[in-house]
Amino acid sequence: MKTIVLNPIADTSSIKRAAALLLAGEVVGMPTETVYGLAANALDEAAVKKIFEAKGRPQDNPLIVHIAEASALDQVSRDIPDAARRLAEAYWPGPLTMVLPRAGQIPDVVTAGLSTVGVRLPAHPIARAFIRQAGVPVAAPSANRSGRPSTTTAAHVLEDMDGRIPAVIDGGPCQVGVESTIVSLTGDKPRLLRPGGISLEQLRAVLGEVALDRALREQIGDDVQVSAPGMKYRHYAPKAPVTVVCGAPEKTAAYIQKHLTNETGVLCFTEFAYLFEMHEMRTMGAALDPLTQARRIFDALRSFDETIVQEIYTQCPGDEGIGLAVANRLKKAAGFRVVTVV
Repeated sequence: MKTIVLNPIADTSSIKRAAALLLAGEVVGMPTETVYGLAANALDEAAVKKIFEAKGRPQDNPLIVHIAEASALDQVSRDIPDAARRLAEAYWPGPLTMVLPRAGQIPDVVTAGLSTVGVRLPAHPIARAFIRQAGVPVAAPSANRSGRPSTTTAAHVLEDMDGRIPAVIDGGPCQVGVESTIVSLTGDKPRLLRPGGISLEQLRAVLGEVALDRALREQIGDDVQVSAPGMKYRHYAPKAPVTVVCGAPEKTAAYIQKHLTNETGVLCFTEFAYLFEMHEMRTMGAALDPLTQARRIFDALRSFDETIVQEIYTQCPGDEGIGLAVANRLKKAAGFRVVTVV
């Protein structure tokens, strides 16, 4: 099987073709504003199982259900708290997933058998048109092989999925570049499970206190049941091992300089690129520009696989705004191999 690329801009029938594939039980690569996803009919257990097969993903890792309209929330969830309504009004459509009590029609394979489900209303117009055309909620994790850096272009999807899925919709480069924020609203207080395109500060502006899950600080054991994707297992990782260096940018750049070998790759802030010109170096954007960093990090991490580097050192942004999500993805890529320079 050769994966075909559907371009809705060049061919207006592409959305209908993609929806027909999905309703026939197939998996389709779908653009969103965060990263590309592997989409299947969330109500079709056999179709959803194909996602896990294509990715090589453990089945105890739950999937996010995507909807085209906020009114569809009641079809996939139940006992929806007022906090969810307020968050939806503030940040949907957008890069926010809410973990809520699951509706009975959502199969166990989507939620890893949990009583909760993650739900998102994406902002990408092609994603919403595709889901609307299909007329069903869509289960979709990131469109990469399990453990690899996420995909932010259709070309990335083909790198990982060519021959594994029948089609990918080309919606251009993703504008956010990191996965959605995931917040659980099923406990005593809201809990941030994964940082993303909606910042912790934005969540607190609507909800007040928001707790941070320990998965943001440490590697979660493979035997632990989690309620959202991206919380355990090795994620976002290139082939070479990654070390994240945290601290003031000038000090982290100096630390990396001291540890360079001929087989070291470097992911750095733009203003320090001149220090590493003799090495395999990628820039993620300026130190104070986490929005650009979010759009660049997965492409940069993927590109190291085309080189001979045996190790990668990366600088790390601060935890403010979307910088928290960028730092999280880098630390997950490193398996929490982190050096703090003071």
